[in-house]
Amino acid sequence: MAYVVTQSCCADASCVVACPVNCIHPAPGEPGFATAEMLFVDATACVGCGACATACPVDAIKPASTLTREEQPFVAINADYYDCFPHHDRTPLSVVVAQRRLVERRVRRVAVVGAGPAGLYAADELLKHPEVEVDVYDRLPTPYGLVRAGVAPDHPHTKRVEKLFRAVEDQPGFRYLLGVEVGTDLDLADLRQHYDAVVYAVGASSDRSLGIDGEQLPGSLSATDVVGWYNGHPGQQDLEVPLDHPSGRAVVVGNGNVALDVARILTRDPAVLERTDMAALPWAALSRSGVREVVVLGRRGPAEAAFTLPELVGLVGLVDDGVLDVVVDTGGAAIPAGGRKLQILADLASRAPRAGVARIVLRFHTRPIEIEGDHETGVRGVVVERDGVRETLETGLVLRAIGYRGRPVADLPFDEATGTVPHEAGRVRPGLYVAGWVKRGPSGFIGTNKTCAEQTVSSLLDDLDAGLPAPSGTRAELDALVAARCPDAVDLAAWRRLDAEERRRGATRSRPRAKIVDVAEMLRVAHAAPAPARRRRYPSKVREVLAGR
Repeated sequence: MAYVVTQSCCADASCVVACPVNCIHPAPGEPGFATAEMLFVDATACVGCGACATACPVDAIKPASTLTREEQPFVAINADYYDCFPHHDRTPLSVVVAQRRLVERRVRRVAVVGAGPAGLYAADELLKHPEVEVDVYDRLPTPYGLVRAGVAPDHPHTKRVEKLFRAVEDQPGFRYLLGVEVGTDLDLADLRQHYDAVVYAVGASSDRSLGIDGEQLPGSLSATDVVGWYNGHPGQQDLEVPLDHPSGRAVVVGNGNVALDVARILTRDPAVLERTDMAALPWAALSRSGVREVVVLGRRGPAEAAFTLPELVGLVGLVDDGVLDVVVDTGGAAIPAGGRKLQILADLASRAPRAGVARIVLRFHTRPIEIEGDHETGVRGVVVERDGVRETLETGLVLRAIGYRGRPVADLPFDEATGTVPHEAGRVRPGLYVAGWVKRGPSGFIGTNKTCAEQTVSSLLDDLDAGLPAPSGTRAELDALVAARCPDAVDLAAWRRLDAEERRRGATRSRPRAKIVDVAEMLRVAHAAPAPARRRRYPSKVREVLAGR
């Protein structure tokens, strides 16, 4: 019985190490590992032992016999990889190498700014070295970044990477300082005074603009903001998302994974979303939504579509279940042959439209020209052009999903052209480093941050061995500074209390969690004193026995 990878990879590579017959590729060290959407199991070599499934921290590997109908396409997807890359050499691969140790065996303290995937993967790499202690900072009282506030609520399997992050948090030498904004509450000079090195992993927090007239009208929004809205990001809960336009249509500009996520959420049955961790007020708004069609605009053709194969497969599953219609509109242009993604798009294009269900239109070779409307009533429509012909799509909601962009980071150099911090292998200068999107730009997947972190941490360790100056401040002095400036800072224990309370509230409604979106309430829950242990009451005779009488 062969096993199958069924989703994008977290790049933990535990499955590769666990496999006794080396049938999972691309493996660390092989071309494509750092940039692969997912890993693949070779069914002809798999012995069905299940070691990979046990090792996978996000439950992405399953026996072929247990796949759901929606997951069945992954059997062929895994096989496709080996048609192109046979991997005839089956020498068992080991990625376990001798643990590097620092030359000078004293404790080193490193600050990581940003508690998203990039920051936590960096912390994980650092904590593999027993000489290193890591403090992870974030401006929000909650960690996990886009895993918490960016992954679609109806993709709980992607959120399972939190299991990996909890393992990082449990390592000796790990601390959280959440609710502390570096650049405001503390600056780089404060950190350099108290740490041997500082790693910034702050992501790319802005979105790219369309650069067309009407982009600033009410109803013209960033898809990034809308994703944060329905995922319970505290800074987006006041966002006005018009969902009641008479046309029943929303338009998304861009055709990457974020565009598909937003389109899918806007068209999903509220009863399905109610069982997710979607924030309560956005769910209430979506449950009353009049949106029945989402048009996803791509400037180029299907071959250049930026969404990944797993995202497209998930969309097809909803079509097969009869709860959604997906229309592929190329304007009459043929869909070229070449690869599983184009084959799926061609199959969708050949299907007859289905009436009576919400619809997503994947419209290619189309660019937006202007957003029509006024500042009083908001968006009325978007003017688009294809092959020189213009038309207006009536809508009250236009979402731009054409990519993220980094913003300048206080105290760090910044390249306006790339939206990143200039660096060399993650090193800005000795003692100061970057990881994640602020380092490489908004590219890759959650697991891409692991390889990125490995490179940055290697540079950091090289500099420690070469001799970085020791910090002048002590850990006790740092704690006093943080307590003075951020008395409500959230440590690991406080985060775990907040996490437990969200899960408890969710369980009462058969949901994985009920997110708290108000920062003041987050802090109140996080800092609530644990309930005192209740003394167990025994009958008098039992008390006498316990007392040794």
